[in-house]
Amino acid sequence: MVAAVVGGLSLRVVQQFQRGVVFRFGRVREEIRQPGLVALVPVADRLRRVNVQIVTLPIPAQEGITRDNVTVRVDAVVYFRVLDPVKAIVNVQDYNFAISQVAQTSLRSIIGKSELDDLLANREPINQGLELMIDSPALSWGIEIDRVEIKDVALPEAMKRSMSRQAEAERERRARIITADGEYQASARLSEAAAVMSATPAALQLRLLQTVVEVAAEKNSTLVLPFPVELLRFLDSAAETHRRGLAEQGGPAEQGGPGADAAGPAADAVEDPVLPGMEQLELPPLEEVLERSPLDPPERREGDGGTG
Repeated sequence: MVAAVVGGLSLRVVQQFQRGVVFRFGRVREEIRQPGLVALVPVADRLRRVNVQIVTLPIPAQEGITRDNVTVRVDAVVYFRVLDPVKAIVNVQDYNFAISQVAQTSLRSIIGKSELDDLLANREPINQGLELMIDSPALSWGIEIDRVEIKDVALPEAMKRSMSRQAEAERERRARIITADGEYQASARLSEAAAVMSATPAALQLRLLQTVVEVAAEKNSTLVLPFPVELLRFLDSAAETHRRGLAEQGGPAEQGGPGADAAGPAADAVEDPVLPGMEQLELPPLEEVLERSPLDPPERREGDGGTG
Protein backbone atom coordinates (compact mmCIF):
# COMPACT_ATOMS: atom_id res chain seq x y z
CA MET A 1 0.00 0.00 0.00
CA VAL A 2 2.87 2.34 0.77
CA ALA A 3 4.35 1.61 -2.68
CA ALA A 4 1.02 2.31 -4.32
CA VAL A 5 0.71 5.63 -2.54
CA VAL A 6 4.27 6.60 -3.44
CA GLY A 7 3.69 5.61 -7.07
CA GLY A 8 0.50 7.67 -7.20
CA LEU A 9 2.32 10.71 -5.89
CA SER A 10 5.34 10.36 -8.16
CA LEU A 11 3.75 9.47 -11.52
CA ARG A 12 1.97 11.94 -13.84
CA VAL A 13 0.66 11.73 -17.43
CA VAL A 14 1.37 14.45 -20.00
CA GLN A 15 -0.84 14.54 -23.10
CA GLN A 16 0.51 14.70 -26.64
CA PHE A 17 -0.50 18.38 -27.11
CA GLN A 18 1.05 19.35 -23.75
CA ARG A 19 4.47 19.92 -22.29
CA GLY A 20 5.36 19.53 -18.62
CA VAL A 21 7.21 22.10 -16.50
CA VAL A 22 8.51 20.77 -13.17
CA PHE A 23 9.03 22.94 -10.09
CA ARG A 24 11.23 21.37 -7.39
CA PHE A 25 10.89 23.16 -4.09
CA GLY A 26 9.68 26.21 -6.04
CA ARG A 27 12.57 26.27 -8.51
CA VAL A 28 11.82 25.50 -12.14
CA ARG A 29 13.67 22.62 -13.75
CA GLU A 30 15.18 23.42 -17.15
CA GLU A 31 14.24 20.03 -18.52
CA ILE A 32 10.87 20.05 -20.29
CA ARG A 33 8.91 16.87 -19.73
CA GLN A 34 7.68 15.38 -22.99
CA PRO A 35 4.30 13.64 -23.52
CA GLY A 36 3.87 10.34 -21.78
CA LEU A 37 4.39 9.04 -18.22
CA VAL A 38 6.44 11.42 -16.09
CA ALA A 39 8.15 10.41 -12.80
CA LEU A 40 8.34 13.04 -10.07
CA VAL A 41 9.93 13.20 -6.66
CA PRO A 42 7.11 12.97 -4.15
CA VAL A 43 6.46 16.10 -2.10
CA ALA A 44 9.40 17.92 -3.73
CA ASP A 45 8.16 18.26 -7.33
CA ARG A 46 5.14 20.04 -8.78
CA LEU A 47 4.08 19.64 -12.44
CA ARG A 48 2.54 22.38 -14.60
CA ARG A 49 1.11 21.31 -17.94
CA VAL A 50 1.28 23.85 -20.80
CA ASN A 51 -0.82 23.58 -23.95
CA VAL A 52 1.32 24.00 -27.07
CA GLN A 53 -1.56 23.96 -29.56
CA ILE A 54 -2.36 26.98 -31.74
CA VAL A 55 -4.77 29.16 -29.79
CA THR A 56 -7.41 31.28 -31.54
CA LEU A 57 -7.90 34.50 -29.61
CA PRO A 58 -10.58 36.95 -30.85
CA ILE A 59 -9.81 40.61 -30.31
CA PRO A 60 -12.82 42.68 -29.20
CA ALA A 61 -13.95 45.43 -31.56
CA GLN A 62 -11.89 48.58 -31.07
CA GLU A 63 -13.15 52.04 -32.05
CA GLY A 64 -10.67 54.53 -33.44
CA ILE A 65 -10.11 57.36 -35.89
CA THR A 66 -8.17 56.65 -39.06
CA ARG A 67 -5.49 58.88 -40.50
CA ASP A 68 -8.06 60.47 -42.84
CA ASN A 69 -10.35 61.31 -39.86
CA VAL A 70 -12.99 58.58 -40.21
CA THR A 71 -14.40 56.87 -37.12
CA VAL A 72 -14.43 53.07 -37.48
CA ARG A 73 -14.82 49.96 -35.36
CA VAL A 74 -12.42 47.13 -36.18
CA ASP A 75 -12.23 43.63 -34.75
CA ALA A 76 -9.58 41.01 -35.44
CA VAL A 77 -8.38 37.54 -34.48
CA VAL A 78 -4.92 36.36 -33.32
CA TYR A 79 -3.47 32.88 -33.83
CA PHE A 80 -0.57 32.04 -31.49
CA ARG A 81 1.10 29.10 -29.77
CA VAL A 82 3.51 28.57 -26.87
CA LEU A 83 7.04 28.10 -28.12
CA ASP A 84 8.88 27.99 -24.76
CA PRO A 85 6.74 26.59 -21.90
CA VAL A 86 9.20 27.72 -19.20
CA LYS A 87 9.07 31.40 -20.30
CA ALA A 88 5.29 31.24 -20.74
CA ILE A 89 4.90 30.06 -17.13
CA VAL A 90 7.65 32.05 -15.44
CA ASN A 91 7.91 35.36 -17.31
CA VAL A 92 4.19 36.23 -17.50
CA GLN A 93 1.38 35.55 -15.09
CA ASP A 94 -1.38 34.80 -17.65
CA TYR A 95 -0.11 34.74 -21.19
CA ASN A 96 -3.61 34.50 -22.73
CA PHE A 97 -4.73 37.71 -21.02
CA ALA A 98 -1.42 39.40 -21.83
CA ILE A 99 -1.69 38.58 -25.52
CA SER A 100 -5.29 39.86 -25.56
CA GLN A 101 -4.33 43.21 -24.06
CA VAL A 102 -1.35 43.67 -26.36
CA ALA A 103 -3.49 42.82 -29.37
CA GLN A 104 -6.16 45.38 -28.43
CA THR A 105 -3.57 48.10 -27.92
CA SER A 106 -1.80 47.28 -31.18
CA LEU A 107 -5.11 47.25 -33.06
CA ARG A 108 -6.02 50.74 -31.86
CA SER A 109 -2.55 51.95 -32.78
CA ILE A 110 -2.71 50.46 -36.28
CA ILE A 111 -6.13 52.06 -36.89
CA GLY A 112 -4.69 55.52 -36.25
CA LYS A 113 -1.82 54.91 -38.67
CA SER A 114 -3.96 53.58 -41.54
CA GLU A 115 -6.41 55.13 -43.98
CA LEU A 116 -9.96 53.96 -44.57
CA ASP A 117 -9.24 52.67 -48.08
CA ASP A 118 -6.41 50.51 -46.75
CA LEU A 119 -8.62 49.04 -44.03
CA LEU A 120 -11.27 48.14 -46.59
CA ALA A 121 -9.27 46.98 -49.61
CA ASN A 122 -5.60 46.60 -48.69
CA ARG A 123 -5.56 44.65 -45.42
CA GLU A 124 -2.53 42.43 -46.01
CA PRO A 125 0.09 45.07 -45.10
CA ILE A 126 -2.03 46.08 -42.09
CA ASN A 127 -2.20 42.46 -40.93
CA GLN A 128 1.55 42.13 -41.24
CA GLY A 129 2.15 45.34 -39.30
CA LEU A 130 -0.27 44.27 -36.59
CA GLU A 131 1.44 40.88 -36.33
CA LEU A 132 4.83 42.56 -35.94
CA MET A 133 3.54 44.87 -33.21
CA ILE A 134 2.11 41.94 -31.21
CA ASP A 135 5.06 39.65 -31.83
CA SER A 136 7.64 42.06 -30.36
CA PRO A 137 6.65 41.65 -26.66
CA ALA A 138 5.40 38.08 -27.14
CA LEU A 139 8.88 36.76 -27.98
CA SER A 140 10.11 37.42 -24.44
CA TRP A 141 7.13 35.44 -23.13
CA GLY A 142 8.03 32.35 -25.17
CA ILE A 143 5.01 32.80 -27.46
CA GLU A 144 5.04 32.75 -31.24
CA ILE A 145 2.40 34.74 -33.18
CA ASP A 146 1.30 32.62 -36.10
CA ARG A 147 -0.87 35.21 -37.88
CA VAL A 148 -3.25 38.12 -37.29
CA GLU A 149 -6.35 38.82 -39.39
CA ILE A 150 -8.76 41.78 -39.40
CA LYS A 151 -12.26 40.33 -39.48
CA ASP A 152 -14.59 43.28 -39.97
CA VAL A 153 -14.60 47.06 -40.30
CA ALA A 154 -17.80 48.79 -39.15
CA LEU A 155 -18.51 52.24 -40.63
CA PRO A 156 -21.04 54.90 -39.59
CA GLU A 157 -24.29 55.02 -41.57
CA ALA A 158 -23.52 58.48 -42.97
CA MET A 159 -20.18 57.23 -44.30
CA LYS A 160 -21.88 54.21 -45.89
CA ARG A 161 -24.36 56.47 -47.71
CA SER A 162 -21.56 58.75 -48.89
CA MET A 163 -19.56 55.82 -50.22
CA SER A 164 -22.61 54.40 -52.01
CA ARG A 165 -23.28 57.78 -53.67
CA GLN A 166 -19.64 57.97 -54.71
CA ALA A 167 -19.83 54.49 -56.25
CA GLU A 168 -23.03 55.39 -58.10
CA ALA A 169 -21.46 58.58 -59.45
CA GLU A 170 -18.39 56.67 -60.59
CA ARG A 171 -20.47 54.07 -62.42
CA GLU A 172 -22.61 56.79 -64.03
CA ARG A 173 -19.45 58.55 -65.20
CA ARG A 174 -18.19 55.33 -66.78
CA ALA A 175 -21.57 54.76 -68.47
CA ARG A 176 -21.56 58.26 -69.95
CA ILE A 177 -18.01 57.87 -71.22
CA ILE A 178 -18.88 54.54 -72.85
CA THR A 179 -22.03 56.05 -74.43
CA ALA A 180 -20.11 59.06 -75.73
CA ASP A 181 -17.42 56.79 -77.15
CA GLY A 182 -20.06 54.70 -78.91
CA GLU A 183 -21.69 57.81 -80.39
CA TYR A 184 -18.30 59.06 -81.57
CA GLN A 185 -17.56 55.78 -83.34
CA ALA A 186 -21.06 55.67 -84.82
CA SER A 187 -20.73 59.26 -86.10
CA ALA A 188 -17.41 58.37 -87.73
CA ARG A 189 -19.01 55.41 -89.51
CA LEU A 190 -22.01 57.52 -90.54
CA SER A 191 -19.75 60.19 -91.98
CA GLU A 192 -17.95 57.55 -94.04
CA ALA A 193 -21.31 56.17 -95.23
CA ALA A 194 -22.47 59.68 -96.13
CA ALA A 195 -19.31 60.22 -98.18
CA VAL A 196 -19.94 57.00 -100.08
CA MET A 197 -23.60 57.88 -100.70
CA SER A 198 -22.70 61.38 -101.88
CA ALA A 199 -20.33 59.86 -104.41
CA THR A 200 -23.02 57.38 -105.54
CA PRO A 201 -26.52 58.95 -105.54
CA ALA A 202 -28.15 55.59 -106.28
CA ALA A 203 -27.00 54.31 -102.91
CA LEU A 204 -29.27 56.81 -101.15
CA GLN A 205 -32.28 55.56 -103.10
CA LEU A 206 -31.38 51.95 -102.27
CA ARG A 207 -31.08 52.85 -98.61
CA LEU A 208 -34.51 54.49 -98.77
CA LEU A 209 -36.05 51.36 -100.29
CA GLN A 210 -34.39 49.22 -97.62
CA THR A 211 -35.88 51.42 -94.90
CA VAL A 212 -39.31 51.03 -96.48
CA VAL A 213 -38.90 47.24 -96.48
CA GLU A 214 -37.86 47.24 -92.81
CA VAL A 215 -40.85 49.37 -91.82
CA ALA A 216 -43.26 47.26 -93.87
CA ALA A 217 -42.03 44.09 -92.15
CA GLU A 218 -43.62 45.27 -88.88
CA LYS A 219 -47.11 44.73 -90.41
CA ASN A 220 -48.40 48.11 -89.31
CA SER A 221 -51.46 49.78 -90.82
CA THR A 222 -49.54 53.04 -91.28
CA LEU A 223 -46.44 53.27 -93.44
CA VAL A 224 -44.11 56.15 -92.65
CA LEU A 225 -42.05 57.04 -95.72
CA PRO A 226 -39.03 59.20 -94.92
CA PHE A 227 -38.37 62.01 -97.36
CA PRO A 228 -34.65 62.64 -97.85
CA VAL A 229 -33.42 66.18 -97.35
CA GLU A 230 -31.06 65.76 -100.28
CA LEU A 231 -34.06 65.52 -102.61
CA LEU A 232 -35.40 68.82 -101.29
CA ARG A 233 -32.03 70.40 -101.87
CA PHE A 234 -32.02 69.02 -105.41
CA LEU A 235 -35.45 70.49 -106.14
CA ASP A 236 -34.40 73.80 -104.63
CA SER A 237 -31.27 73.91 -106.77
CA ALA A 238 -33.32 73.03 -109.87
CA ALA A 239 -35.79 75.85 -109.14
CA GLU A 240 -32.93 78.28 -108.62
CA THR A 241 -31.42 77.25 -111.94
CA HIS A 242 -34.79 77.77 -113.65
CA ARG A 243 -35.18 81.27 -112.18
CA ARG A 244 -31.68 82.19 -113.30
CA GLY A 245 -32.53 81.02 -116.85
CA LEU A 246 -35.66 83.16 -116.91
CA ALA A 247 -33.72 86.15 -115.60
CA GLU A 248 -31.15 85.73 -118.35
CA GLN A 249 -33.93 85.58 -120.97
CA GLY A 250 -35.58 88.77 -119.66
CA GLY A 251 -32.33 90.72 -119.31
CA PRO A 252 -32.16 92.29 -122.82
CA ALA A 253 -35.82 93.44 -122.67
CA GLU A 254 -35.27 95.30 -119.43
CA GLN A 255 -32.20 97.06 -120.83
CA GLY A 256 -34.16 98.31 -123.85
CA GLY A 257 -31.99 96.61 -126.43
CA PRO A 258 -32.94 95.55 -129.90
CA GLY A 259 -34.59 92.40 -128.71
CA ALA A 260 -36.78 94.13 -126.15
CA ASP A 261 -39.95 93.99 -128.29
CA ALA A 262 -39.47 90.38 -129.11
CA ALA A 263 -38.63 89.33 -125.55
CA GLY A 264 -41.38 91.38 -123.90
CA PRO A 265 -44.36 89.21 -124.92
CA ALA A 266 -42.42 86.08 -124.13
CA ALA A 267 -41.62 87.36 -120.64
CA ASP A 268 -45.26 88.32 -120.12
CA ALA A 269 -46.30 84.89 -121.27
CA VAL A 270 -43.96 83.31 -118.76
CA GLU A 271 -45.02 85.50 -115.88
CA ASP A 272 -48.78 85.21 -116.60
CA PRO A 273 -49.37 82.02 -118.53
CA VAL A 274 -52.83 81.71 -120.14
CA LEU A 275 -53.94 78.48 -121.69
CA PRO A 276 -55.80 78.77 -124.98
CA GLY A 277 -59.59 78.27 -124.78
CA MET A 278 -59.69 79.16 -121.08
CA GLU A 279 -61.83 82.12 -119.96
CA GLN A 280 -60.39 84.60 -117.50
CA LEU A 281 -62.71 85.09 -114.53
CA GLU A 282 -62.68 88.23 -112.46
CA LEU A 283 -63.57 88.08 -108.79
CA PRO A 284 -65.91 90.75 -107.40
CA PRO A 285 -64.58 93.18 -104.82
CA LEU A 286 -64.48 92.00 -101.22
CA GLU A 287 -66.81 94.78 -99.97
CA GLU A 288 -69.47 93.79 -102.50
CA VAL A 289 -69.28 90.15 -101.43
CA LEU A 290 -69.66 91.09 -97.75
CA GLU A 291 -72.67 93.41 -98.40
CA ARG A 292 -74.49 90.85 -100.52
CA SER A 293 -77.13 88.77 -98.69
CA PRO A 294 -76.76 85.00 -98.82
CA LEU A 295 -80.42 84.73 -99.91
CA ASP A 296 -79.93 86.84 -103.05
CA PRO A 297 -79.59 84.84 -106.26
CA PRO A 298 -76.16 84.97 -107.83
CA GLU A 299 -75.68 87.48 -110.64
CA ARG A 300 -75.13 86.23 -114.09
CA ARG A 301 -72.45 87.64 -116.24
CA GLU A 302 -73.09 89.24 -119.58
CA GLY A 303 -73.11 86.86 -122.46
CA ASP A 304 -74.46 83.95 -120.34
CA GLY A 305 -78.02 84.56 -121.52
CA GLY A 306 -79.23 86.06 -118.25
CA THR A 307 -79.75 89.55 -116.84
CA GLY A 308 -77.15 91.37 -114.88
